[in-house]
Amino acid sequence: MNTLISIVFIIVVVLGIVVKTYTKKQSQQQLTEDEAKQIIQDKRTIKPLSVNYHFDRRCNYKCGFCFHVNNSSYRAPVEEATRAIRKLANAGMRKINFAGGEPFLQQEFLGTLVKFCKVDLKQYNLAVSIVSNGSLIRRSWMIKYAKYVDVLAVSCDSFIEDVNKLIGRSDGKTDHIAKMRQVSAWCREFNIKFKINSVVCSYNWEEDMSPMIAELAPFRWKCFQVLTLDNQNGTGRERDATLFKVSNEQFAHFCKRHSHHACMVPESNESMQNSYLILDEELRFLNCQNGTKEPSSSILDVDVQVALSQAGWDPEEFLKRGGVYNFYKEPPKSIGCSTGIPKELEF
Repeated sequence: MNTLISIVFIIVVVLGIVVKTYTKKQSQQQLTEDEAKQIIQDKRTIKPLSVNYHFDRRCNYKCGFCFHVNNSSYRAPVEEATRAIRKLANAGMRKINFAGGEPFLQQEFLGTLVKFCKVDLKQYNLAVSIVSNGSLIRRSWMIKYAKYVDVLAVSCDSFIEDVNKLIGRSDGKTDHIAKMRQVSAWCREFNIKFKINSVVCSYNWEEDMSPMIAELAPFRWKCFQVLTLDNQNGTGRERDATLFKVSNEQFAHFCKRHSHHACMVPESNESMQNSYLILDEELRFLNCQNGTKEPSSSILDVDVQVALSQAGWDPEEFLKRGGVYNFYKEPPKSIGCSTGIPKELEF
């Protein structure tokens, strides 16, 4: 019996050491704001600290203000996508966010990419996040791939279902709010940080979202002022975001109403337009400086530095809007109490 207890004790101590080592490694490799400032101030090279890869424009929702519209059905082969991600990691990328369109329309492709980032590119310790409307997320996908995801954001612009339908945040079948609750629960179950993205527009700027934000308790709630880009959702386009625009004063009113939520991160048009590195389905950065989206050369064809020089990215604004934060999931919980030893085995 004593031998068995000794063996169990050794196993538990080893597990505790592994957990502490993992935690220390994560804290050492987490990008800090000071580190990011130093990287940005070094003008010799541009490092793509955080990249948003919109690998497929197709979507099952029809949000009226969408600024990354479905004007192409192309999706790069997985071999090209992974080669591009490896190049970005080599160039200094620390976080990659997979978006669309709706990324979960391509579930296995998405799963392959998140696994690639965490397994094949393990030495880079990339943070991996996904932005989705949530409607197509399945528990079976979470069982298979959740361990490779740090952050999962669900887009929700209202907690009144009829308002979501007016906006187009609907597929006509899914109860968007109920699905978001389900995804939030799965994130807790599978140890993924849950995030909410909301676009503040003419349909929701007067809404009080506080009760639902308190209930869902996202670690981060991004609130975007609806943005128009002429060649995506400008006047006369199929998605005409000018019908959804809010003034700076209306946006400020919405933000003030919800300012008591520590998780809220507001982003005005000024903060948003040039502070994101957007990689499109053809692996080109999209330059939004002139109020449109103009593609760079593909990073498969040129050095990442060349493509970055064409991206129109403002790294100072990226920092200013809070682009650097703790974007890794929490490490595995230690077994038992703080010693890492189950209580029943303590002497």
